[in-house]
Amino acid sequence: AETLHDIVDPLIYAEAADLIADHRIRGHDVIIVSASGEEMVAPIAQALGADHFAATRMVVQDNKYTGDVEFYCYGEGKVEAIEKLSAANGYDLTKCYAYSDSVTDLPMLSAVGHPTAVNPDRALRREAVARGWPVLTFENPVSLWARIPQPSTTTVAASAVVALSALAAGAVSYRLLRRRR
Repeated sequence: AETLHDIVDPLIYAEAADLIADHRIRGHDVIIVSASGEEMVAPIAQALGADHFAATRMVVQDNKYTGDVEFYCYGEGKVEAIEKLSAANGYDLTKCYAYSDSVTDLPMLSAVGHPTAVNPDRALRREAVARGWPVLTFENPVSLWARIPQPSTTTVAASAVVALSALAAGAVSYRLLRRRR
């Protein structure tokens, strides 16, 4: 997570961030489902405020990668992941939304009630049009980290003052209690 935050600057479309915010306002859980490794997906999902995520998992033995894949979150694997999340959290997939840019996600898109193609590859665009699914075009990539609100210097200073005041009050109270004993 540290390396991802310090070295990699993932891009997210501003329109996608707005769409996530819209789902949040409507009370929907947000779930990130990706074929990328969970080591990369987890911090991005956290930064996006996702409730859950599903990603490819590698086998780890003695704190080392073995080179084997425990779960490949790709194609039908994404369906398996969302069905598992659905069962665990009581989601009705016919009421769920899914967004993708690749025809390889056709199984996942077909498994939900509200599929949408976003900046789709040719094959997915063809399928989406044939099935009457919405096709969205996102054009404004922005830094993911820039979308995460950072506390203002005033907030940080005020928090420090409150913390120091609490510490001082605690120290004074401790001394007074010790004197009474």
